[in-house]
Amino acid sequence: MDARFTAEQDEIRGALWDLLRRRCGPRELREALDTPAGHDPDLWAALAGQLGLPGLALPEEYGGVGCSATELALACEETGRVLAPSPLLATAVLAAPLLLALGTEAQRADLLPRLASGTLTATLAAPPATALALTCGNEGEWAGGGRAGGVQARLVRGTGGDATAGPGAPGGGAGTVWRLYGQVEQVLDGHTAGLLVVAAHAGGFARSRTLLFLVSSDAPGLVRTRQTALDATRPRACIQLRHVEAELLGGDDEADVLEALARLGDTVAAVLACEAVGAADRALERTVEYVGQREQFGRAIGSFQAVKHRLADVYVQLQAARSAAYYAAWAVGQGEQRVGGLALAQALEALRTAAAEGIQLHGGIGFTWEHEAHLYFKRATGDDLLFGPAHRLRAHAADAARLFERTEVTV
Repeated sequence: MDARFTAEQDEIRGALWDLLRRRCGPRELREALDTPAGHDPDLWAALAGQLGLPGLALPEEYGGVGCSATELALACEETGRVLAPSPLLATAVLAAPLLLALGTEAQRADLLPRLASGTLTATLAAPPATALALTCGNEGEWAGGGRAGGVQARLVRGTGGDATAGPGAPGGGAGTVWRLYGQVEQVLDGHTAGLLVVAAHAGGFARSRTLLFLVSSDAPGLVRTRQTALDATRPRACIQLRHVEAELLGGDDEADVLEALARLGDTVAAVLACEAVGAADRALERTVEYVGQREQFGRAIGSFQAVKHRLADVYVQLQAARSAAYYAAWAVGQGEQRVGGLALAQALEALRTAAAEGIQLHGGIGFTWEHEAHLYFKRATGDDLLFGPAHRLRAHAADAARLFERTEVTV
């Protein structure tokens, strides 16, 4: 592994840092969070139009830049540094890789260029921690398991028919229509995404299988409601599907959807780890700057040894998390698996520690909700709830590696 950044990676990071410094300061961030969409459309247009960020990890034949997930993860470190609210994670990290991996050629040719240009946003409607196999295996009942709950898919014979197909009927033939019924909570950018990639169960309880479906934002029967979230920089929505017509992703119900979701989970974890490292770095930077200015007993509080020790501990934890995140970003670019979860766990803990110490050392103003330090603490807590928690990320990684598997010894 070569730990040095390439010239292209340095250029991407530098251009992104310069744009975000000018377009996503604390005031612009607050204003964007108060909008119905939860992000600034002009900033998203700049990220897509000037930098091609949504298509960074997409092939050039579909309008992308042609880089790997490594470059996307490093770019997200810069967006995490300023907590930039945008549909980048939902569109480029969650939805686009699934379309690229499982979509038919017609679906890829139609959707990926629009995603790469930023004119179309998308998201994954599924519980991320379980569906992406971050905290447990995703073979379980996270989408309903054929029982009540989750999202259920029903195959209708003919474009306008009412008869349902039997459990073993094929799902990819021409003239068939799928209808979805159910509800998904906490869908990232679900209230604004132009395309939903919905995970649903088909075949009933006895022969249940998980499939992915494409649902347009204007589909009849689709109800989207923005939810109040602790972390307003990650807007999310409740998605209700009331017999919504959907298109099967890939056109083949024999595709290994669970395996594709698990592979995606490792990439998502690496991207989130880099993003959390960027946020933790900025939180520590702001705290160091503040303790150098605030005076008590006639001297800056940053000169007290106890304060130095606390900040040094945060710095050591941050550097360890950065090393793990960079390795995970490199590994997913090389096709390695089962490294992202551990990096994400370490990064989330580093962000939580940096944000908590920042609030403490900012004193009275740090404890006000209006202060910027709380945005970083909310990001740490929100990601921990949505993609973790850290101890479950580590436990699942240990189970996958059979680290604590019992071995019987016969004498």
